[in-house]
Order: sequence, then C-alpha cells, then structure tokens
Amino acid sequence: MFVPLVLAAAAGLVPVCLTQLADTSLFPVGPLASSDIKWNTKVCDVTNYGNATADLGPPLLAAFNACSTGGVVHIPSGTYSMSTFVTLSGGSAWAINLEGTIERAGNVTGGNMIAVTSSTDFELYSGNGEGAIQGYGYKFLSQGSYGPRLLRLTNVTSFAVHDIALVDSPAFHFVMDTCSQGEVFNIIIRGANKGGLDGIDVWGQQIWIHDVEVSNKDECVTVKSPAHNILIEDIYCNWSGGCAMGSLNAGTNISHIQYSNVYSSNANQMYMFKSNGGDGTVTDVLLENFIGHNNAYSLYINGYWSSETVQPGDGVLYDSITFSNWIGDCANGSQRPPIYINCPASMPCTNITIEDVAIWTDAGNEEYYKCANDIDSHGYCLNSDIDFTPNATVTSTVTATPSGWAAPYMPSDLSTGFATDSSIPVPTVPATFFPGATPVTPRAYQESSTYEA
Repeated sequence: MFVPLVLAAAAGLVPVCLTQLADTSLFPVGPLASSDIKWNTKVCDVTNYGNATADLGPPLLAAFNACSTGGVVHIPSGTYSMSTFVTLSGGSAWAINLEGTIERAGNVTGGNMIAVTSSTDFELYSGNGEGAIQGYGYKFLSQGSYGPRLLRLTNVTSFAVHDIALVDSPAFHFVMDTCSQGEVFNIIIRGANKGGLDGIDVWGQQIWIHDVEVSNKDECVTVKSPAHNILIEDIYCNWSGGCAMGSLNAGTNISHIQYSNVYSSNANQMYMFKSNGGDGTVTDVLLENFIGHNNAYSLYINGYWSSETVQPGDGVLYDSITFSNWIGDCANGSQRPPIYINCPASMPCTNITIEDVAIWTDAGNEEYYKCANDIDSHGYCLNSDIDFTPNATVTSTVTATPSGWAAPYMPSDLSTGFATDSSIPVPTVPATFFPGATPVTPRAYQESSTYEA
C-alpha cells in the first residue's frame, strides 16, 4: 500500500508540492486486504453460476452474491458476451479477477455495464495482463447515438482498479463517483474520436490515479466537484481531449489537487479549468511537469466556457493555482494562445502562478499569451497588482522561440483518432506512460503468481 504525499500534505504534515511516494499509514489508498487473503478466503468462478460466455451478467451477479462478504469473483481467460448489465451493491473484502474479455451485446442505450456501489476493500484487476471490457461503441456512434458506460464506482472506499483495458465505450469509459481511498493504475483506455466518451472522471477524496493512457478526443483524466486530496500522475493523453477540471457550476468545492507528469499529444488542451457562472471555490492546485505536442490549447482557465450553459452565480473562484514546468509545442499559437487565463469578471482569479513555461507554435513564427480578470498573480501575462478593473486584459506577443521548449515524444503517439464506425482493437497495457518514466507499480502478471479456481 502506497500513500502519495499530497494526501499527507492536506493534513499539514508535508509540503503540498512534493510528489514522491511514502510508505506510511497516513491517508492510505487501495484495498485493505491482499489478493492472497481474498483468494484463500473463497473463489467464485463465474463459469460455475450459469452460461457465462452467452451472457456474463447473471453469472457475474450470482458469483458476486456468493463472494460479497470476502473472496474473489474469478472471470477466467476467454471471451464473455454481456447483454445483462449488473449493479454489484455492497460487499467487503472482495475482488474481481478479470482474465478474459467482456464484450458488450444487446441494445441497452444507457446505464453501466458494470457498476459497483457502496462497497469497501474492493479490487478489480487482471492478473494475466489480458483483462478487458470491449464496449463496441461504434455500433451506437455510427448511428448518431450513445449507449451505456463501461464501468462506474459509486461510494466505494479502499479500492483499486488496475491492469485492464477499457475499449470503445458507447459513452463514458470509467467514472468514480464519490469514492475515497482509491488507487487506479496501469490502465489503457481506447475510445473513438468523438466528444462524450470521457476516459476517467473522478470526484471524491484521497484518490491516487497514475500510469494511465487515454485516447478518445474528450476528457482524458478529469476532476469534478466535490473533490479533495487527489494525486494524478504519469498520464498519457494520446489523441485525446486532454485533462481538465469541470465543468464546474453551483457549489463547486475542490481543494488539494495535484497533476504531475502529464503528456498530451494532439489533444484539445494540455489542461483546462472550465466553468460558466456558478459559484464555490477551486483552491490549492498544482499542475507540474507537463509535456505537450500539437495540442489546440495548452494552459487554459476558462470562466466563460461556451459549451456549458450559463449557471446561476457570480462565477467560480480559482485561487492558489500553480502551473510549473510546462514544455512542448501547440498547433497554432497565434490562433489559440498557449497561455490563456480568462477568469470570471465578477469573481477574479487570485494567487495564480505560472512559472517555467516554454511552449512554441507549430504553425507560423509567433504566438501570444492572454490573461484577463486575475488579481495578485505572478508570471507571464498575469496581473501582480491587487488593483482590479473588470474585463481588463493583458496580452503579449512572442516572436522568439522560448528557451527549452523542445520536448521528447512518446513512441506510441497516434497519427489519427479511432473511427466511430468500426471496432477498436483491444490493446495491451503499455510499459510506460510518460517519457523516461517507469510505472510505479509493476504489471500484475509480472509481480504475482497466477491464480486459478
């Protein structure tokens, strides 16, 4: 069990800027009991509870009911059609060991293929490196509609999801709703090149997400409200919408969020805060060590996000946000500024810091930065004074290449997104998610023995 120091920092024990990992009992994340303990408690093989290959849903639910008080729901190697979706509610000290591929079937247009709710000490993982959920989303998307999500956790605590592939969802791929003390890692998500196919959406507290690759042209790994003490690192947005926070509206309540080591290629943005009206606060956010290539936007706070209907309120307050060590290139810096701060005029941003940002344009030979409605902030076009004039905008044109902007590439960068009218193949979880970085946790099949029922 590992504990990100950003979580301990929230208790005032260490500086929030640190990203190293500490083996401590402070704010633990992940399951409480080991896989070995659960395997030795009880094993519920789905193939013993009905025709799991014809429709996994009923056997999966029956296996869960048999192992919900402790044990492992085992899905052996093979292919399992799933037309009956399941909600696995309750349960403690249990796991799903997914060694095969679950393929969506039928025409259910909403819901979740697998939903886990009100559970504790839970783990979903593949021990052989081949576990996957295949949503065949193109069958909906090619008709202009959306279908079910692949995976949703709601009110789940002390959990882990790792070493699996989530592929071609007809809607969102993975949602964590009001979860806590969780860890998500060694995951690849492949979706079509279309909006509405979010990779990972998360809200809750004390959650560590790391070593994840997302392709989908929508949210890569995005924090929503309410959220506290979340560390997200070593993220590969590979032809994606990019990482974000939002959209935010009334009652926004977000604090102590850290993103480190985020690589974005051909994304809508490297990172974007998005709101349009609303109220509440986003505070104590650190966004460090970002690499970008050919992204539309790069560093972006947008308090007037036009894709969201104007919400009641004077605007969300963005306070104490630091952008540090961003390098790379953007698609066209004279059309979309690589530094763009557009805070609400009625609720100006405070204590924004931008440092060590070097992003150059792929098109043309100049770019510009734009900042509006910020107070007592520092760096580039930000306003360091406390005097404030609503809608006052500072722009600066850059005609010389910034020093240190050149950045490494990932070898698996996609040259185009995945189509909406054909199936996406199930990929292998990669060995790296950020240039030069080795995953914190080895693949499950590399570190543990193979279990069979």
